[in-house]
Amino acid sequence: MNINIDSYCSARKNVFERIQDAGTATKILMSFMMACITGIMAQVIIPLPWTPVPITAQTFAVLCSGLFLGKKYGCLSQIIYIVLGIAFIPWFGGMTGGLDIFLGSTFGFFIGFIIASYFVGLITERYVKARNFTRMTITIGIANFALIYIPGLAGLALFLGIQGTPIGIVSLLMMGLVPFIAGDIVKILGVASISKVFLPKD
Repeated sequence: MNINIDSYCSARKNVFERIQDAGTATKILMSFMMACITGIMAQVIIPLPWTPVPITAQTFAVLCSGLFLGKKYGCLSQIIYIVLGIAFIPWFGGMTGGLDIFLGSTFGFFIGFIIASYFVGLITERYVKARNFTRMTITIGIANFALIYIPGLAGLALFLGIQGTPIGIVSLLMMGLVPFIAGDIVKILGVASISKVFLPKD
């Protein structure tokens, strides 16, 4: 049993180090692949009648991008996702794309994706002790609820203001945060569980 656990820990560490030590071209390719995963997850969508912000699964991929690729290339994966979505790939939520979608009600959330992936990658790379389940849950929770939702809510308020429908803080939270809390907690625990399985602890 100990031999199996030791082998598993050794393999986990080797895979993590191979990803970290990969060449630039390989890391860019992995970033593109993570952008594709983000685009696929964005199609898991539940529209809500009272808000232009839908429930999607893409934040799961966003948080995983920093976990697996680190701060630089996790962040790059989200930049690739956004840039290609603006340019010509309709892989934003609901198979949409283009500059008008990017600058719409979810503009701030897109910006939050970049910030959150960088933050999760930074903590994962720099602090080995943060890779246990509890600390990663806290780290991912901060990334999700602070680094994605603060710019996301600001962007939503700005969008509605430009549309001529300014909104109060309570209504803003009901449109852009409260409906998503339960699902986000599930995503956070899921990503933290993945970190427990795949990230080396030494």
